[in-house]
Amino acid sequence: MRALVETIAKALVDDPNQVRATEEMEEDTTVIKLTVAKEDMGRIIGKEGRTAKAIRTLLNAVSTKDNKKAVLKIVE
Repeated sequence: MRALVETIAKALVDDPNQVRATEEMEEDTTVIKLTVAKEDMGRIIGKEGRTAKAIRTLLNAVSTKDNKKAVLKIVE
């Protein structure tokens, strides 16, 4: 799941070398923290959060398929 989020983010930003995704467990949920360059934050979030919502939807589909729960947090 971490690799999926990282791959999508790298395709969207201007500086893919600054993209970092880390995976942590909190209770029964996998938390994926995405960090990008400050200049690329708008590209990841998108207009009215549409891009971030789309990434979260894909992450939810993959995690549901594996019978797990995952959450995406975009870190500034």
